[in-house]
Amino acid sequence: MKGSLATAAGVGLASSLTARVRANVKGANDDIRVAIVGIRDKGNQHIDDFRKIDGVRVVALCDVDKDILAERAKKFAESNEEISTYTDVRRVLDDKDIDAVVIATPNHWHSLMTIWACQAGKDVYVEKPISHNIYEGRKVVEAARKYNRIVQTGTQNRSDVGLIPAMEYIHSGNLGKMLYVHGICYRRRKSIGKVDGPQPIPESVDYDLWTGPAPLGPLMRKSLHYDWHWVWATGNGDICNQGVHEMDVCLWALGKTELAPRVMSLGGRFGYDDDGETSNTMVSFLDYKPVPIIFEVRGLPKDKNAGEAMDNCLGVRVGNIIRCEDGYFAGGRGGGWIYDNDDNKIKQFPGDGGGTHQENFIDAVRSRKVSDLRAPVLGGHLSAALCHMANISYQLGQKSAPERVREAVNEIPLEYAQKRWESVQEHLFLNWIDLAQTRVTVGPWLDMDPDTERFVGKGTYSVSRWANDLATRNYRKPFVVPEVV
Repeated sequence: MKGSLATAAGVGLASSLTARVRANVKGANDDIRVAIVGIRDKGNQHIDDFRKIDGVRVVALCDVDKDILAERAKKFAESNEEISTYTDVRRVLDDKDIDAVVIATPNHWHSLMTIWACQAGKDVYVEKPISHNIYEGRKVVEAARKYNRIVQTGTQNRSDVGLIPAMEYIHSGNLGKMLYVHGICYRRRKSIGKVDGPQPIPESVDYDLWTGPAPLGPLMRKSLHYDWHWVWATGNGDICNQGVHEMDVCLWALGKTELAPRVMSLGGRFGYDDDGETSNTMVSFLDYKPVPIIFEVRGLPKDKNAGEAMDNCLGVRVGNIIRCEDGYFAGGRGGGWIYDNDDNKIKQFPGDGGGTHQENFIDAVRSRKVSDLRAPVLGGHLSAALCHMANISYQLGQKSAPERVREAVNEIPLEYAQKRWESVQEHLFLNWIDLAQTRVTVGPWLDMDPDTERFVGKGTYSVSRWANDLATRNYRKPFVVPEVV
């Protein structure tokens, strides 16, 4: 622990802003004392959600932005609650008065913070995706097991009161044999603009700590915050932002505990010339046997004049279609419907969006039973890693002529998936994108060894070599995910 937490004493050390207000706190000795790390948007929601849980005290906040820290600390001062604030997560983990850590930072920090927290004896609620790449996600699983920690993933669909019985209904065979699972992520994502040189870093932000494991380079986009999702060094595109929730439901439906043996993606970043790097339109095929996953991402509106209105597939914009022999489920967070093969509604499963997910984490912290978690770390790793697999195929792809695109689509061993690409073509046409002029990126088929979680292939020039390079990263010292956790 001394090595992993105290290394780099000179890197952004405890510029620890301490806002302590004497408090009249409910003093039960068994209160779970929680720190929230990353408190801009989702983290701010977690502050409110965890404060509402009986027997939980939010006792510390951590963010690399001092202005955000001061702003969030105000709500505690106003209610006369004691709170400590930190800019460096390592100082949070040094604090023996903290039992659990909630992580809501950008993706590139999730795994390392979780590993450090496990090593420090803290339980962890880590936002999705739990990893920025496949390698570090597996290390999170290893750390949770080695240190016997409770680690919950923020894929709250697992706690949705509609989806839980819907899955039981499907798994009980009421719709017959499952044929395929379709993940749908149609979320409007606008251009992030284009800059002509390095941009200023907000004075309140410790940029070295913000960057952490990623390469430390100039800010080459208009906004430091949120738009990091669309840059490979820190984000993973919408498939790992919103889409990981739907990918997790795909995995839940299949009941798989290992990665898909094969993947292929095609798509592009269509409709704007900006500083974003990730795709805004992508179809991926994850070749589980006998039931595959088809996954779609769309960030453009349903047509050029639609404003914010998005497409849907069988009424689903963000959610899943689980197709079986005798019907299908269509829905998402907030539940859904069972339909017969003639599209008649059979049964509704109303949901609530998984609002008790944080409470489930706290219950497991008290019971010390990993089996009590609805979204344990292994599922979080696999769901994120499936998204990474899809992205890696795309990243290794080539911009291709229409003839090659047709060939690639015809290679997908499922007619439904081929038709989904036809739908994408129509969608792009309605957004005034001419695929004869704007090339589609066609990714290679990548074979995965689920046991080692490494891509495999024959020949000196096998694409698996480059795929495995993208399955990890070169970490910036001292922010290194270790081989041995």
